[in-house]
Amino acid sequence: MISDRLKSSLRQVFHESLMAKVGLAIMIVILLMALFAPVLATHNPTDQGSYDEEGQPYPPWGVSFEASAWEDTDDGRERVAHTVEPSEDHLLGTNNLGQDVYSRTLFGARTSLLVGILGATIAAAFGVPYGLISGYYRGRIDDTLMRGADIMLAFPSLVLAVALIGVFGRGQIAIPDPIVRFGLVDGMPESAILPGTVTLVVALVNWVWFARVARGEALAIRSEEYVKAARSMGASDLTILRKHVLPNSVTPIIVLATIQVAAIILLEASLAYLGFSGTTLSWGYDIYQGEDYLRNAWWISTIPGIAIVLAVVSINLLGDWLRDALDPNIEGEGGV
Repeated sequence: MISDRLKSSLRQVFHESLMAKVGLAIMIVILLMALFAPVLATHNPTDQGSYDEEGQPYPPWGVSFEASAWEDTDDGRERVAHTVEPSEDHLLGTNNLGQDVYSRTLFGARTSLLVGILGATIAAAFGVPYGLISGYYRGRIDDTLMRGADIMLAFPSLVLAVALIGVFGRGQIAIPDPIVRFGLVDGMPESAILPGTVTLVVALVNWVWFARVARGEALAIRSEEYVKAARSMGASDLTILRKHVLPNSVTPIIVLATIQVAAIILLEASLAYLGFSGTTLSWGYDIYQGEDYLRNAWWISTIPGIAIVLAVVSINLLGDWLRDALDPNIEGEGGV
């Protein structure tokens, strides 16, 4: 249960913080994009072949660019320049494969949010108990457990993630889309593809941050009077950890979780860009598709890149709001 005091603090900081409002508004839009992608999309994101008559990708509305193509003339075969105009059917243009960029951006939001939220949840589920046990018992147990965490920190996250994917392969999990399965829309993918291996790998790479934060909280809380009182009354270590240490460690863990969701979205995009995601409906993969076309067809990479920036910034803004509201000792933008 959320206490009335906490609800009041959340409301107060939210009303005082413009950045919190901006972050929440952006995140609501991205969530709606992901949830209702089959309804909002104008084309199947995997359909190919939408080019202009010269084989060039369509630009977004309001944009045109100069391109050249080989044509037969009286002087032989020459490259002739022509202007590529936007198509009424493609709001944000098409990519090098003739796929609708707007529709792919909508469906790419699903992959990023699924991997980000599930990855952070799995990392917290393992890292928090790990850190609490380490900090509560201290001594040899603490030394042994935290040396294992230090070994994980010794490897760069991206390098370790690539190595683990190389070991476990690119597993995929098909999640049925109820909007499509119930016939509410036609012509859209029937399942959302969750890159299962990537989700587990990003959790394995990031659990150590939860462990370190939880350990620090447990070290401080184990010396509190209410913990000593519970111990003197015969409470077991498991009971103390569950009823006293964990509840009083939640604040920094929640704040960390928001930061980790943003970090995991960036990591998943990096892996997709390198070809390790396991799905092509990913913002990172779309950036990779457009890297050779930045001079003329800049929107192929820029639009999914902007989507990543907006998602990460909005999550960080929400994390700042939660931090200011949950920790009265921090004076942030919210002014508490």
